[in-house]
Parts: sequence; C-alpha cells; structure tokens
Amino acid sequence: MSEDNYCLLQGFEWNVPADQKHWIRLKDALQDLKDVGIDNVWLPPACKGAGGTKANGYDVYDLYDLGEFDSKGGKPTKWGPKEDLVELSNKAEELGMGLYFDAVLNHKAGADFKEKVKIQEVDQNDRTKDIGKPREIDAWLGFNFPGRGEKYSGQKWHWDHFSGTDYDAGNDKTGIYRILGENKYWSSSVGDESGNADFLMFADIDYSHPEVIKDVINWGLWVVKELKLKGFRFDACQHFSERFTNEFIAALEKEFGKLFLVGEFWTGNVKEMLEWLEGMHHKFSLYDSPLVYNFSQISTTKDADLRKVFDGTLVQKQPQNAVTVVMNHDTQPGQTMQTKIEGFFKPLAYSLILLRKEGYPTIFYGDLYGMKGENPEPPACGGKLPDIALARKLYAYGDQEDYWNDPNCIGFVRRGTKEHPEGLACVMSNAEINQVKMAVGDEHKGEIWTDVLGWEKREVKIGDDGYGTFPCGSTSVSIWVKKDAPGRERFGKL
Repeated sequence: MSEDNYCLLQGFEWNVPADQKHWIRLKDALQDLKDVGIDNVWLPPACKGAGGTKANGYDVYDLYDLGEFDSKGGKPTKWGPKEDLVELSNKAEELGMGLYFDAVLNHKAGADFKEKVKIQEVDQNDRTKDIGKPREIDAWLGFNFPGRGEKYSGQKWHWDHFSGTDYDAGNDKTGIYRILGENKYWSSSVGDESGNADFLMFADIDYSHPEVIKDVINWGLWVVKELKLKGFRFDACQHFSERFTNEFIAALEKEFGKLFLVGEFWTGNVKEMLEWLEGMHHKFSLYDSPLVYNFSQISTTKDADLRKVFDGTLVQKQPQNAVTVVMNHDTQPGQTMQTKIEGFFKPLAYSLILLRKEGYPTIFYGDLYGMKGENPEPPACGGKLPDIALARKLYAYGDQEDYWNDPNCIGFVRRGTKEHPEGLACVMSNAEINQVKMAVGDEHKGEIWTDVLGWEKREVKIGDDGYGTFPCGSTSVSIWVKKDAPGRERFGKL
C-alpha cells in the first residue's frame, strides 16, 4: 500500500446484537480505530433485508432502504436507522476515514407478491443440466416496495427481471429453477462453479435486462453520494455478470473518479482469481482466500512449515490486488465458509498481514472486539491486536528482508524510510522458544530494542554491525522496535 500504511476494519461480525445500535457503536469507536491506525471501515450490508431488524442484510430486499422506510416489520435495519448511518458517515468524513459499502447485488429476497412464471428446473450440482420438463410455477418475484413507494427510484421488479429462483410457492418445494422467456439464460460472464455460477440464492437478478442495469447503476451513484463512500465490497462477485460489473464501475468512475473496489471470491485456486481480475481490467482487488486457507492449514498442523505460508496466494502472485485477511464473518464458527484458525496462530497471522509490505490488510471486528452468539470468543491475540495494528502504522515501512531459514521460526525486518526511520524486526515461532539474528542497519548500532507486545521481556542491543539477535516465545510472536522510538508510549493503552 501507500506510505501511509492503510489498514481496513471489517466493521461487524455475524452475531452483532440485533439492537439497531450498531451504527452508533461504530461512530463512537471511530476515533479509537483511527488512533490504532485503521483508516477505512467496511460496513455491513446497510440495505433492508427480508428478515428486517433480525437480518444481516445478505437477504437484500430493497437497495434503496437504508433503514428509512417502514418495511419488513419496521423502519431500521438490524444495524440501525438511516439517521444513525448518516451520522456515522459524517463522523468518518470529519476524521478523514473512509467507508466501504457491502453491496449485495446478486439477488433479491422477501418479495411483496407472487407471480406465475415458466421455469426449467436444473440440477443443483450442475446448473447446465435440466431436470424434467418446463412448467409453470408460482414464485415470489414481485417487488413494489409499498413502504418506500417511488422515493429514490420508481423501478418495480417482476419475474422478467430475474434469471432464476429457488422456491416453488405453489408446491412448497425448493430447488433451482431457471426462468424461461425471451433472452432468458444463465449469464455466460460468471464463474463455472456448479457448471455455471450465476445462481446463488433467492431470486437471481438478470443483469442482461436494461431496466435492471439502469436501476442498479442509479443506486450505486445514489448511495455513494448519500453516504460519502470511498469504496465498495462486492458480495459473491463471481456469481453475477462481469460485464455488468464493469459497466457499474465505469459509471462510478465517470461520476466520482477512482473508488476502492474489493470482491468476495471464495476459492483456493489463485489462478481463477487472477483470471477474474484480468476480466475486471485490474480495477478490483480480491480478498486473499488462499491465504486464509494456508493460515488454517498451518495453524492446525503440528510443526507445519511457516515458510510456506504465502505459497499459492494472491498476495504472493499479485500483491497490488490482494486484500489480506485472517478471518471474516463467513469463516467464523457456524458460518458457510467456517475455517478453523487456532488461537495461538492469530497473532502470527495478523503480524504477517499487518507488518509486511505486500497487500492491504483487513482486521476482523470479531477478532478486535470478540464474537458473540452460540460460539462466543474473546478478542483475539490476547487483546494485543490494536498494538499489532499500531506497529504497522508507526513502524512497518521501507525495505523488507526475510530470515526464513528455520521452518518453525521465521523473522523479517522492515528497514524504515526517511519519513519513518525507526523500522522494526518481527520474529515468530509455531514451536519452541527460539531466536533469529537479523540486520536492522548499522545506523541503529548501540540501540536497545524491546517487544512492543510486551510478551518477550528481554532486551536486545544492536551491535556495531547493525545486527541483533531477537528472541521469541513458544508458539508466539515478538515485534521489536527501539525502546524509546516515537510512539512507544501509545502501546498497551488502546
């Protein structure tokens, strides 16, 4: 990233209380987040979901209802009313922080009425294979938004605005039903998961329909202005049209210039990700899902080789398009992409994404504040995650040199820059207590360095040759900086 070492917070976890106060929580936290080096916040889906005040928003009902209209059981979303969201936006602007909107554009849910539609049922494991003969069903595909009326958009949605659905209301039967009609087909500009990845869930939006294209682009322009957004996170981006996504981005760029755009694309195959990015003309980033899988595999394997942590990852192959992440709402316990990462490994993983040059790191709300729900967890990293983030903001600059000779104990050095001359040294072990001799530069000779996390109590004196021997505890990490470096007084207080 840039000389400012930007850092992103995913501003929610799956089990945030449904008390309609989350926008207030985030607003009240912004100054503290900025103080630890977080510059941008990824908001949860702020549009009204079919589940109303209980829904996280991925069951999107109305893109234009940000908690403003009486629909789906009330006015606010799970996160709060629109007024609170606008106050959050204003506070972020005041602090110079950016907000990214979680755009759920693949589908709609919670239709207002049923319509008769001709369909072809398809194989759930291969959407290119038909099951039985075409038939007519009753399907929840009519959206007229009675709570909102015509405000912001007069577009009403009917069966011909969708390419598929998953429920036959007449027979009370679930399945995957491709909608039939003129110019009706699964999109060809999607991934090839399950034969064709166009259909994911609910009522699948047809981005070949001109009214759909016009209305969703109109929404994108509207929501950026409404909330002063600096970017978008696109949910399930490989499941809807690449062609439309490029049109959407072009319209945004024409109006607002460059915004930050990141897509959710769950795969362990980095080649697929690179091909998708090529189709997006590299205006996008993707969350580095192969890196998440590597973190999981290494953390759950005894004496795994730490040196292989970046093998086959997006941040290794194309760092300028990689948003690095340790966990998110989909990978937390009980969710669709649940990925186990042992607790001891999280400080190591966060140090690897926050303190190195490559990638744009994301901190997960559930790791920063703890997770609620049926599988509650306390804040990760023994509460030291803010300190790792602060070490990034203050010291993780300049050239990077790796000392990766031992499979179970690795280290690296950041040499600093003219503007940020302090530099740092990081050592981590997934086995026994160990140490690594590393060169931080002879300009530091005679200095005393200590661990900003406070886990390693010893001090290291830098030799005349610029080397120090930096220790690390068992299954732990230590982050070494000059004892009296500017900003050291800020650690352990956040």
